[in-house]
Amino acid sequence: MPLAPMPTPLLRRAIDRMGPIFVQVYGMTECLLGTILKAHHHILDGSEAERRRLSSAGQPALGNEVKVVRPDATTCSPGEIGEILFRSPTVMSGYWNKSTLTAEAVRDGWIHKQDLGFIDDSNFVYIVDRKKDMIISGGENIYSWEVEEALRSHPDVAEVAVIAVPDRVWGESVKACVQLRPGGRADEQDLIEHTRTRIASYKKPRSIDFVETLPHLFNGKIDKKALRSVYWQGQNRQVS
Repeated sequence: MPLAPMPTPLLRRAIDRMGPIFVQVYGMTECLLGTILKAHHHILDGSEAERRRLSSAGQPALGNEVKVVRPDATTCSPGEIGEILFRSPTVMSGYWNKSTLTAEAVRDGWIHKQDLGFIDDSNFVYIVDRKKDMIISGGENIYSWEVEEALRSHPDVAEVAVIAVPDRVWGESVKACVQLRPGGRADEQDLIEHTRTRIASYKKPRSIDFVETLPHLFNGKIDKKALRSVYWQGQNRQVS
């Protein structure tokens, strides 16, 4: 069960080496299994739609329902980004002795976990970010995962985390923290120019910090809260 969306460049390398044997599962403790990207969906050289599915979390598992909603709780159109909700026989009954938290997380049987994404016309679910990781720069929503995927596609990049940092003009700006592969020689300008070829220019990193290693939580996820804390110290507004 992935802790985050599978990086497409890593998935391609794995399939090239071991073949189309992978099955990806998207879920959470509160509802167990959510969606499945089955082995026969991992097509490297198919149509554009088939290749795009490599970056999806698959389709709802048997017996599950999924929808994407806007802030006003109305259902998003296919391709429109909103909050991903699940309804399933495995959704938890509640958090132990935490009724307020339970009421926030489970509403009318739908579990809310603050993952952002969209559903395509074939009911494949795409995760674009966590709500707390989304960057709002000059009024534009920038999803950190999209920027990270652009950077991961550079051969010198081993691991990357994209975060929001304070910006006096734009409110927030995009910063990438990059761990290079052994022998990697890419510099800040190389990587910024590389992202220009893959995503809209306004989404590219404004700055890049190169690190020996990135901090990780006990579950293997990159600790973005620790990365952000350095840049938000002393600010009137804090981003956790």
